[in-house]
Amino acid sequence: MRFSLLDLAPINQGSDATVALQHAADIAQHVEQLGYYRYWMAEHHNMPGIASAATAVALSYVGSRTNKIRIGSGGIMLPNHAPLVVAEQFGTLNALYPNRVDLGLGRAPGTDQQTLRALRRSVEAAEQFPNDVAELLHYLGDAEPQQAIAATPGQGSHIPVWLLGSSLFGAQLAAHMGLPYAFASHFAPDYLDIALQAYRENFRPSQYLSEPYAMAVMNVFAADTEQQARQLMSSMQQQFVALRQGNPGKLPKPVDDITTLFDPMILAAANHALKYSAVGDPQQVKQQLHNFTEQHAIDEVMLTCHAYDHEARKRSLTIAAQALAD
Repeated sequence: MRFSLLDLAPINQGSDATVALQHAADIAQHVEQLGYYRYWMAEHHNMPGIASAATAVALSYVGSRTNKIRIGSGGIMLPNHAPLVVAEQFGTLNALYPNRVDLGLGRAPGTDQQTLRALRRSVEAAEQFPNDVAELLHYLGDAEPQQAIAATPGQGSHIPVWLLGSSLFGAQLAAHMGLPYAFASHFAPDYLDIALQAYRENFRPSQYLSEPYAMAVMNVFAADTEQQARQLMSSMQQQFVALRQGNPGKLPKPVDDITTLFDPMILAAANHALKYSAVGDPQQVKQQLHNFTEQHAIDEVMLTCHAYDHEARKRSLTIAAQALAD
């Protein structure tokens, strides 16, 4: 089974975007050596703890520091953009790094309503998502006779397009259009199985894909001991609670006992959202990863790890790679 990485280029408390992006390139180099198949970044706006807002730009930097790992978006929030601009941006990436680029597309804005207005987009833009995907595929395909508008670069690149989702909508659209599908189970676990079932049962073979191909995302916090791993995870738990309370911020330092910081109900809600997390020592993480991939019968697993300490994060991804390679 292929395994890949989703990296939001987390910005730590006491640090900045420059360091976060330098760490992103180092992580990409590290996982490339470990056999990870893809390295994806995601578009988020007005988020102090995420350095990948200008996703195509950040991916270009990562591409320049790596050699063979696929680079892509997980995802570009298409309602924020004109399809032609996305085709040109990723066509440029493909021109720089041929046969290494993926384009994952999301329907959500990836931000709040006020920021959406600052992006000069409207809430109604999401309603055009299916048409926008079709238009984007048109700009990435072969040029048609007398085609008035072409994406340059981009036209004829046939960059693989993925649809992303955390509900049934993306699964059904991916099935209808015959595209690969990735589910955001690392923060939205509830619809994973029903979405995968809908995708597989309704899939229509297309020029892009002959049979369904599904990927799901899982958090991983692996260390030499379970206690160390749970401490690593505490940074993401803190950040997740803050986000749910409307206070997005940088990635906090870990704590020894997360239960001392939050009301039990608040922590329980966060832990439910982060249900699909492999946490523990190497043997525990190996078992959890294999249980996840077998239970949901996915074709590929994408991991993500928001650990405060950079070297601990690299160690976590190393343990995960060793577990999945067995």
